[in-house]
Amino acid sequence: MGLFLKPIDVVEDISKEDFESKYLKARKPVVIRNMARQWAAYQKWTLDYMKEVVGDVEVPLYDSSKADPAAPINAAAANMMFGDYIDLIKNEPTDLRIFLFDPIKYAPKLLEDYIAPRELMGGFLDKYPNMFFGGKGSVTFLHYDIDLAHIFHTHFGGRKKVLLFDYKWKERLYKIPYATYALEDYDIENPDFEKFPALNGVEGIECYLEHGDTLFMPTGYWHWMKYLDGSFSISLRAWDKSPRVKAHSLWNLTVQRNFDNIMKRSFKSNYMAWKEKKAIQRAEYALRKGLPK
Repeated sequence: MGLFLKPIDVVEDISKEDFESKYLKARKPVVIRNMARQWAAYQKWTLDYMKEVVGDVEVPLYDSSKADPAAPINAAAANMMFGDYIDLIKNEPTDLRIFLFDPIKYAPKLLEDYIAPRELMGGFLDKYPNMFFGGKGSVTFLHYDIDLAHIFHTHFGGRKKVLLFDYKWKERLYKIPYATYALEDYDIENPDFEKFPALNGVEGIECYLEHGDTLFMPTGYWHWMKYLDGSFSISLRAWDKSPRVKAHSLWNLTVQRNFDNIMKRSFKSNYMAWKEKKAIQRAEYALRKGLPK
């Protein structure tokens, strides 16, 4: 069997009515080709331009190594000057990536180069949207965003591969308890179904982004990303109108995250081993029961 991956819907442009009915209310991802082509960023934003306007700022870097059980989620693996990092990803493959960095804080004029798609929906967050940079071959681990926002993820400067999974598949993806990421012992691009049988039959969406493409990811969607070239993206986030989703987001950001960090500090590897064991047990139970229905 294996994973069932279907291609993502792709549109050149879309009306508010079609976006709401086909994608926002339906909680379905889509790639919008022309949205960012109307931005100044479409022409201006290159790796060289970002290096020029952001300047010498030390940035945290992340790799694909398994997380330290005692460290808070999103703990950096290393630090580097931003300009040196840009030179690195321009010239060679690297596992290092920049995650949740806000270069616009250091170069506010970048705010003039993009436009949040308020013609499609409201509720946009963040004065300074997050940006993400990766070297060729670097991978963002399988996770969903803790705040459960809708995301418009626009890519620049190269190509990126994305795998997407509806939130309902969380147990079958070996979700780690009290966290928003999956067990890090498997490769979702080439899974070992003998070792991780719950992945067999999981349904997802495969997507490839090129310069200027915008991916709409609905709230709670699991995503895994691989940089096929040294390149970068910006994520514009918007709240879901549902009170239930907002309450879940608040729980994740306060109670769940704080509890998890306390347990990590207190019990370190023993706590992580328990969480991994529980993720496997829940995945195997979901597989036996044929979940999700």
